[in-house]
Amino acid sequence: MKKQLLMAELKRQGKAPKKRLWVFLALTFALLVAAGVFWYNANLQTRLEETFQKGLALRQAGKYVEAVELFERLHDEYPDFARVPQSLFQVGEIQDLYQNRYSDALLTYLMLERDYPDAAEVVPARKQVAGLYKYRLSDCDQAIAVYQKVLDQPGPENDLMQYEVADCYFRLNNFDQARIEFDSLRKKHPLSPLIAEVQYRIAMTYALEGKLPEAAGAYQLVMERWADSPYALEARFGLATVLEEQEELLEALKILESLAGIYPNQGILERKTVQVRERIAKKKKAI
Repeated sequence: MKKQLLMAELKRQGKAPKKRLWVFLALTFALLVAAGVFWYNANLQTRLEETFQKGLALRQAGKYVEAVELFERLHDEYPDFARVPQSLFQVGEIQDLYQNRYSDALLTYLMLERDYPDAAEVVPARKQVAGLYKYRLSDCDQAIAVYQKVLDQPGPENDLMQYEVADCYFRLNNFDQARIEFDSLRKKHPLSPLIAEVQYRIAMTYALEGKLPEAAGAYQLVMERWADSPYALEARFGLATVLEEQEELLEALKILESLAGIYPNQGILERKTVQVRERIAKKKKAI
């Protein structure tokens, strides 16, 4: 019995070192794998950053096709790379500004918003989408919807976004709604540098609707409050036009003559002045 116990103990002790050896080897292997994974990931991030910077350099050099291919490859192969939202934004800008691929640019920006909704580039992308609809694709209805989405969040350019909405309605000949939007901008952003222009555009909406007394009052407000603004000169010309339509020809002529040499478009001013003088002459003959 003692002999059997002794043999079992010796056998157990013989196996223990082998077991410890295998455990050690397994731990060592795991550590090597972890170190390899860490090195690979660290090196991958460096290589991906270099690729992103190469894309920027290609854009700067005017090699737009190569830049787009590189940025798109980053998105397709490494969608979790932190620079991918910026890469997509770069693709959208290149397609819009340099390749005239407006529909593709639109899809790129929308994909950015869909795939990376929390990225810092989402709001700038929305602004680009709205601009594409408005200025490239002539779709003011869609542009308004996207601008309103931007306006749902506070931002430093919300006065400009509100202006774009108002201008969209103006382009759609919806002058009443355009005026509402301009007035909203004026109330929400009283210190905006756009205010003088906004008041001038309000006057224009009245004039285009044939609401001449309201238009005259709105033009006069621009002239009084923002006398040093370029829009004060435009307001004086607009007021002269309104006065002419109201048959107040002498007052209209007086304003037109005061703009000689200072109005930006002297050709239009001269034609309008001649027109009013001829109407005055005809009236005198009729008398």
